[in-house]
Amino acid sequence: MKKKYIDIFAGCGGLSLGLHNAGWEGIFAIEKNEDAFSTLKYNLMDNLNHFEWVDWLGKENYDINEVLKKHKKELEKMCGKVPLIVGGPPCQGFSMAGQRNAKDKRNKLVNSYVKFVEILKPEYIFFENVHGFTIAFKDEKNEDKKGIPASTYIIKKLKKLGYDLKYEIIDFSEYGVPQKRKRFILVGSLHGKANDFFVILKNNRKEFIKNKKIEISTPISEVIGDLLKDNGEVVCPDCKGFKSGIYGKANSKYEKFIRMGQANNKIPDSHRFAKHRDDTIKLFKKMQKECDRGRRLSGKKDNIDGLKKRGVTILDSQQVCNTITSHPDDYIHYSEPRIMTVRECARIQSFPDWFEFKGKYTTGGQCRKLDVPRYTQVGNAIPPLFAEQVGLALMEMIEDGEKKLEL
Repeated sequence: MKKKYIDIFAGCGGLSLGLHNAGWEGIFAIEKNEDAFSTLKYNLMDNLNHFEWVDWLGKENYDINEVLKKHKKELEKMCGKVPLIVGGPPCQGFSMAGQRNAKDKRNKLVNSYVKFVEILKPEYIFFENVHGFTIAFKDEKNEDKKGIPASTYIIKKLKKLGYDLKYEIIDFSEYGVPQKRKRFILVGSLHGKANDFFVILKNNRKEFIKNKKIEISTPISEVIGDLLKDNGEVVCPDCKGFKSGIYGKANSKYEKFIRMGQANNKIPDSHRFAKHRDDTIKLFKKMQKECDRGRRLSGKKDNIDGLKKRGVTILDSQQVCNTITSHPDDYIHYSEPRIMTVRECARIQSFPDWFEFKGKYTTGGQCRKLDVPRYTQVGNAIPPLFAEQVGLALMEMIEDGEKKLEL
């Protein structure tokens, strides 16, 4: 079987980058947001030539429902010819870290995913979403009653299509990603034994990490320790009026690994520092001295005068990072009185330093529901380091299945 796939809800390309590194070839990708797609296009298409693409679909951003409606006939012709479909619909409505809104329109994109799979009938599927995907929403009319978890719904739908399914909640920090990030991972196969994927994934992780010359667990200070503001500042190359940081010496295994392919004298991409007010810097310094590290802090609950944000976490330099989110001000740097840069967040998500992000850095207000700026692209992505292990495990599972059929 040719190792080819389609990435739907592709985001900025974290999953596709991992699959590329594992030896897979992309057919095409679907991503609604223009900025996220521009990041994917620049890195995966223009630089790596990863997607072969199809002539009936332009190389631009699309809503999955638009593709299903306008190109149904073309998709139907591909039925049974696509080995793998990967991706997961937007997670904001299900996330325990957010508002967790049962009425979020993006929740309905689960149906679009199922429809896409139903039309193309790939031999294998890989689906990822937040841990909250497995937790049912409360009934608005009866608080003691709960509905059906989205995970139960999608499993029921996919089983009807003939897939053998297995899911687990996986913590990416157990796979070399320097971040406590738990995610719902679902694998489906038309040939049975979907559980083999998880057995292979777990059996291979130690050897995989060893070959990368990194550690299973890396504390935050050894992930972004060479990106300190103290290294010096230069004029930001892509954002007028801001300053960017420069590289310090890469001392840890992870820093050396993540900088491979990137010139040492080059300014790190998307390493723009926020312009904090003097009173904000003063508050951050005080919190770094007096508050607990690694725990989400609330101004009211923890009696922090001046902290207006709902919650913020001061990073612990000796611990693996907490889950990276789409909000840049959720975390305070472990040693400098500032929030983290996009590049630092990307490091924690295991994006290599040569991978460049496009579009606005951040946004606010109601635009947060529509825009996908750089911080959001990073926060929503599947870490490429984990995705590569996914690609290798899927490949091994498929090859093992083919050998058994030959026998």
